[in-house]
Amino acid sequence: MARALRDMGDGFVAVLLPAYLLALGFSPLQVGVIATASLLGSALLTVGVGIIGVRYDHRQLLFAAASLMVATGVAFALVHDFALLLVVAFAGTVNPSAGSVSVFVPLEHAVLAREVTDGERTRMFASYSLVGALAGAVGALASATPDLLVPLGFDQLSAIKAMFVLYAFLGLLGGFLYARIPRRRASAEPTTASALGPSRKIVFKLAALFSLDAFAGGFVVQSLLALWLFEKFGLSLAEAGVFFFWSGILSAFSFPVAVWLSRRIGLINTMVFTHIPSSIALMLAALAPTLPLALALLLIRAGLSQMDVPTRSSYVMAVVTEAERAAAASFTSVPRSLAAAVSPTLAGALFAASFRAWPLLICGALKIAYDLLLLIQFRHLKPPEER
Repeated sequence: MARALRDMGDGFVAVLLPAYLLALGFSPLQVGVIATASLLGSALLTVGVGIIGVRYDHRQLLFAAASLMVATGVAFALVHDFALLLVVAFAGTVNPSAGSVSVFVPLEHAVLAREVTDGERTRMFASYSLVGALAGAVGALASATPDLLVPLGFDQLSAIKAMFVLYAFLGLLGGFLYARIPRRRASAEPTTASALGPSRKIVFKLAALFSLDAFAGGFVVQSLLALWLFEKFGLSLAEAGVFFFWSGILSAFSFPVAVWLSRRIGLINTMVFTHIPSSIALMLAALAPTLPLALALLLIRAGLSQMDVPTRSSYVMAVVTEAERAAAASFTSVPRSLAAAVSPTLAGALFAASFRAWPLLICGALKIAYDLLLLIQFRHLKPPEER
């Protein structure tokens, strides 16, 4: 339930963020810089969680993160200065990717993984991801609200600010839900380094590969994809909201398919052989001459690109020991966030230079390279249920 609320907020913020910043008079490059700052800040927050996570109850940390989400929404609604917005993006929880790139995710993974058997782990992560994706799709649809309020006499900028206040309210509700998680005592290990034992080499290799994937994905985080659609095809907020809604729906219902597929061909094969076609579809969309063709290719991508989300989470939790799970979740998440923080600024610069197709093409090519490397490195390391 807490993830549903959070992803709903991320869903409309990711679409509204570029429109809001453009309305404030900022350039596409500045939009990319703010997206980079938010992802970099998320990475550093997750590092902090990795450092103190073995000493504190995960419920307390999740509650603190929800409080930060409240402060972020309020600050974005009130602040207009670019430098201050940069600070808020860096220190807050605003998520331009509308995906699982936040301080909440490693904590939630560690809490959830201890509650299920090996055989049910992938299904549990798929259910968890499904709920989040459906909520994110509803959030994307809600991003059309400012456009719908304009004919009623509301100023669009004020309507967008109201959506950031709603984002803060969703964080408040999430905090109440996190407070109801049963208290579990964290490990008594003094540092996160000691929390990674026999699986350290596996975790570091996975973290490096996931970083390449995240760096590629940073070129087309949802805010920048919305910016691409705004600038190349002149999409309105309402039209973009409808598109991202259906994109989110397709992603959501790909998760149960990923469970079915992983039981037949394995977690790694599912991750790789659904990801490569989605990257090809993205690259073709970058070159599409018409809006309907571009949207169709992006929807195909949406139906395939997220199948690696529950399978990746399940695989990481499967190939480490139970005592290492919290640290593994953190150490594979932090490099992803750091890598994803770099590319939005590069994408913003390419947009500003009118090279609009290049971020999508670069993203697709790098993701295909990641998939091939993952297959080569880990096809023989099976989770317990596949041995």
